[in-house]
Amino acid sequence: MPNDTLQDLINQFEYYKQLGEKALAQIPDDKLNWQYNPTCNSAATVVKHLWGNMLSRWTDFLTTDGEKTWRDREAEFDNDGWSRDELLQRWNEGWHVLLSTLRALKEEDLTKTVYIRNQGHSVREAINRQLAHYPYHVGQIVLLGKMLATNWTSLSIPRGASRQFNQDKFAQPKHNEHYTAEFLGNNESKPDER
Repeated sequence: MPNDTLQDLINQFEYYKQLGEKALAQIPDDKLNWQYNPTCNSAATVVKHLWGNMLSRWTDFLTTDGEKTWRDREAEFDNDGWSRDELLQRWNEGWHVLLSTLRALKEEDLTKTVYIRNQGHSVREAINRQLAHYPYHVGQIVLLGKMLATNWTSLSIPRGASRQFNQDKFAQPKHNEHYTAEFLGNNESKPDER
């Protein structure tokens, strides 16, 4: 297993954290708790659920079940009318617990067994489970942002810019670089040695 496996996973989580933050920043304060209908979640409610999940899954990650007895999952879906400051405080707290836990892991930890609701997962499986779960919810925040922002700024290649984007990419020499590097600002590309 390559030494950069954990860093690769951290980069992916940080990328989706950044996407969520950029989307949340474009949602007006008075729309953070807006729901399309009573069965849909607001952006604030999605953040509340992510926060609860992250605290539960990543606190004492290697030693306790990922579904903590103190977690109240049902309450995570109550629309509490959070302010932007309350929302961002919880957003940052959840991501801090997740990223601190991942940074403390060692490569040999990836094959250990952890439990979520008494179901065994290798550490790698548990990480991948959340790496699928969190972007799913970040995508919901992005969709809400696109619906609610006054002038949405694209978080990826804007419409009509694909051709130029590809031309710029193919004008560069082949190199090894994590796909998130240009977004996260950690450009450490290496020439392709094939």
